[in-house]
Amino acid sequence: MKLTNPGPVPVYTVAGPSTARPLPDWLLRRRKRSAKYDPESLNNFELIQEFSFEEASNCVRASEDGNWIMSSGTYKPQFHVHNTQELSLSFARHTKSENTTFLLLSSDYSKSVHLQSDRSLEFHTPMGCHYEVRLPRFGRDLAYLRQSTEVLVPAVGLSSDGSGYGEVFRLDLERGQFLRPWQVDVGEDDAPSGLQGGINVGAVNVAAVAEKSHGLCAFGTSISTVEFFDPRTKGRVAVLGGQDGEVTALDYSHDGLSLALGTSTGQIRVFDLRNPRPLLKKDQGMGLPIKNLIHLRTPTEERKLLSADKRIIKIWDEQTGDLWTSVEPLVDLNFVTHVPDSGMLLTANEGKHMHCFFIPNLGLAPRWCHFLDNLVHEMENEKQTETYDNYKFLTKPELKSLSLDHLIGKTNLLRPYMHGYFVAAKLYDQARLITNPYIWEEERARRIKEKIEKERATRIRGVKKVKVNQKLADKILQKQDKRAKVDLEAGILGDSRFGKLFEDEEFKVDENSYEFRALNPSTQVDGAPEKDTRFAEHSTDEESGSESESDRAPRKEKKPKDDVVMRVTSSTAKGGKIRDTALGSRPQKKTRAAKERTEDVVGEQSITFVPESKKKKPQPAAPTEKRTDRRSASTNTFRRL
Repeated sequence: MKLTNPGPVPVYTVAGPSTARPLPDWLLRRRKRSAKYDPESLNNFELIQEFSFEEASNCVRASEDGNWIMSSGTYKPQFHVHNTQELSLSFARHTKSENTTFLLLSSDYSKSVHLQSDRSLEFHTPMGCHYEVRLPRFGRDLAYLRQSTEVLVPAVGLSSDGSGYGEVFRLDLERGQFLRPWQVDVGEDDAPSGLQGGINVGAVNVAAVAEKSHGLCAFGTSISTVEFFDPRTKGRVAVLGGQDGEVTALDYSHDGLSLALGTSTGQIRVFDLRNPRPLLKKDQGMGLPIKNLIHLRTPTEERKLLSADKRIIKIWDEQTGDLWTSVEPLVDLNFVTHVPDSGMLLTANEGKHMHCFFIPNLGLAPRWCHFLDNLVHEMENEKQTETYDNYKFLTKPELKSLSLDHLIGKTNLLRPYMHGYFVAAKLYDQARLITNPYIWEEERARRIKEKIEKERATRIRGVKKVKVNQKLADKILQKQDKRAKVDLEAGILGDSRFGKLFEDEEFKVDENSYEFRALNPSTQVDGAPEKDTRFAEHSTDEESGSESESDRAPRKEKKPKDDVVMRVTSSTAKGGKIRDTALGSRPQKKTRAAKERTEDVVGEQSITFVPESKKKKPQPAAPTEKRTDRRSASTNTFRRL
């Protein structure tokens, strides 16, 4: 699967040749054997097996139920039927002459009619050729009236009754006989009297039926006219003329109100059946006859028009006339068809392999290859770059550096494009080698260096030593390892703005400070001072971030008689369990101390203080040694004893 047309509306080539000239069979088989174990070749896949012919393909169509694809080609003349459920060839059948075009008369492949180049019609079933009938003159196209089971065959030349009109043969499949043909004006024959069908004789080139709407039949002629016939009255109802060149393609819209026609000069016109003036005029740009016109609808109900000649496929916006996207295969096209309710296009072409294009903006992939949607999604996430086989794009300064600027305007080795030139890849490599003879050694050294750096990334790295804040540096390195960053100089460690953080003592982190403990409450600090935990209950000391079990153990110390003692009591009944109630709804016990307070106690505990005695307190003994290793964090008078 390859991105053929990158841009706002990408086009993916799912199947088809990658080169204009196919390789010989013996060389192709040899390359397949050599690339059997190539990792890039193992990722490739073939959407439909044997989706090809020995020389070329003429026509391809998909069935209404989406389970079958029928295609015809040469040489030898044959047609293939592929099963989309199995993504493989179901059967192949040879015919006596080359197939011009065919139609599927049923929702699957079981009934089909084939217009042969030997002036015959063949009806095929799964068992083989069911019936064959000869036509009075060579046919150009096929159309089917499903309501009356009639096959319409536009033919070349004038009728034999001398009326001077061309004919559209009608074969009734229910009766099994030809009905009276419809006569279409195709001009006069320039051949001598008595010869019917000269070189420049007129012809009815193409036919279209509005099957899903009003049912009008339209026939394009070689004299630049389009004639409309009503199957109910079996007569002509309107004529549209004045086109530029022969009418070679016709197609009705889904509602039947608009008709698109293409001419032999590459002109495209879109008409409303209620107005003889065209709503849209476009030029294919190649000057080649238009082979196919198809009305399309996007998932957002936007109306698009597909036009194809033998060189390029273009999709236009039917409302504005702007070019929506285009596809230009490497081989000439013979026929283009659209898989119903999807964004896939199938083409019959002059190459051995038939093409298959997928346009995600046009619709989802068919249900028999729904995995294409996932592949497209993965490819869209990747970085897409446009590459050119065997060519290198160079600007004028780059050409001057390679001493190739003297070729500008003097030879076809440089193909001008935009602000530069395309140069053959072989010439580019030779010029680089002449300009810099050591280019290969430099490239080899670069690749070796990349390989060494890649292996170095997988090695176990040591600890980076710094002067200050070693713990912080180790913490940063640990985070880099978790994020798969192997460069020790990346991040803060490699930023010169934070250099003093690991070199200057003034920026050393004080792990015993209040701010550090508040931000890192669970950090174990080596050499931290012991806490004064004289009380049995836990205290809310703001200085300490965390306490060990040894710090929480109560200490038995003799307290002075007249000192203030803190007592912790519970607001619940003694021996009872603490009830899980709201703070405001907890009942308070009316004690003497509570009656004296102006506010009620709220919570599970209350703290009271015993008033200090009026007796003279004993003077505390002078400390024998003044401790300066830590600063006092509270006003406790016993901390200095």
